[in-house]
Amino acid sequence: MVAREPAMSAGIAAVELLNIIRPTAAVSWFVTFMAHALHRWPEQRRALRDGGADYARAFAHEVRRFYPFAPFVGGRAAKTLSYAGHDIRENSLVLLDIHGQNHDPLLWPEPDRFAPQRFLDREPGQNDLIPQGGGDPALHRCPGEDITVTLMSQLATRLADLDRTVPPQDLHIPLRRIPTLPRSRMILRVPATPSA
Repeated sequence: MVAREPAMSAGIAAVELLNIIRPTAAVSWFVTFMAHALHRWPEQRRALRDGGADYARAFAHEVRRFYPFAPFVGGRAAKTLSYAGHDIRENSLVLLDIHGQNHDPLLWPEPDRFAPQRFLDREPGQNDLIPQGGGDPALHRCPGEDITVTLMSQLATRLADLDRTVPPQDLHIPLRRIPTLPRSRMILRVPATPSA
């Protein structure tokens, strides 16, 4: 008889499936926000075409900073600790204010202005830009963040080059929906290509 490896447990299979679905969903949300940004600030199309890989990466970071994928994330304190002069008891609910951090004028001059240039001269520190969590990726931050930024950088230039129109729609982004998107999602019309 041939020995067989034990089958993967349902719990491990579920975790692995979520590890595929979560980054796919995150990237699709951010691509929607990139399309929104390119519609709202059309000069970014030329900047992406002319700015190369560095500008595309800066654009990806600025989309992640500017747009409210989620306003906050929560967790429970694993142990009693003190942080920034505040005592936090074990099992306390702790919220990370993602939107507040990513729009803090002490970190981001003119935080309500869309400005990819702010990332041209520097990569953000692990506790500055926190759209996918903060801190060390091995502990509390999304381990797929680098992949997300790389995919967004590649897709940003393609989206900028896409011959498309944006029909009338509701592009308001409601901050009461988590995660949020423009109300109409983001409808783009791409002209049909003639068949060969």
